[in-house]
Amino acid sequence: MLQVLACGAVVFPGLFFAFKRILPCVFKHWSDADVVLVSERLVSSIHAIMATTAGVLVVSSCWGNVINDRHWLATYFVIWYGVPYMTYDIFAMYLSHYYHFRVKGHEDYKQHSLRTVNCFVRREFLLVLHHIALLTILLPITLFFRNDQGDFFIGCLFLTELSTPFVSLGKILIQLGLQNCWLHKLNGCMVLFIFFMCRIALFPFMYWMYGRHYSIPLYSVPFHLPLSTNIGNSCILAPQVYWFVLLCCKGYRLYKRSPNST
Repeated sequence: MLQVLACGAVVFPGLFFAFKRILPCVFKHWSDADVVLVSERLVSSIHAIMATTAGVLVVSSCWGNVINDRHWLATYFVIWYGVPYMTYDIFAMYLSHYYHFRVKGHEDYKQHSLRTVNCFVRREFLLVLHHIALLTILLPITLFFRNDQGDFFIGCLFLTELSTPFVSLGKILIQLGLQNCWLHKLNGCMVLFIFFMCRIALFPFMYWMYGRHYSIPLYSVPFHLPLSTNIGNSCILAPQVYWFVLLCCKGYRLYKRSPNST
């Protein structure tokens, strides 16, 4: 088990530092901030593809009985790659933050310090909290508190990562100066659609599947579940709604700035 955990702990940092070395050779005009940002996004996309694939396998295998059907990936993907990735990603986000402000010439960012870490946590508080919550809440629930039930729903949560490659592609296109091309506009529409379907509509779908299993209507499902389950789902859903609203606002601003808009 430790060997597999170490594998996940090596894969993501290894990919990150490999991209960090390769990208400056291809894009010689990029700053350190550009290189770190794109490296982080590429690794995030790779993890998202892995998580989505695992989610599809788990959901399709457990479709018949969403409570009791089992699939080994529901538990072991979290251990092998979920925990190492979330831990790595906090570090990668910090590096992206650090180099972004260092390139801009901020005096406090001449070297790493507690001050730069504190600024990062304050600026990206919601993302950092999201990662820590997954490590401290989702991991124990997945491993210890669900009594070998609900692999289907764990697989559904893996599917939330489907939007990540599209979000990352948008960032990379901006870095390449292609923010006005048709691909960036098409990708923006895909981001909104997939983010809504996989991170917001997914939760009513899971409640509906639970209700179907017990032959109860959708509106009765929250009253059939423990209060802690409803609170936990709300805590996961709330930041998704917030980020979706931000994406919509950003998309609207880009549309208003478009030369083709009236």
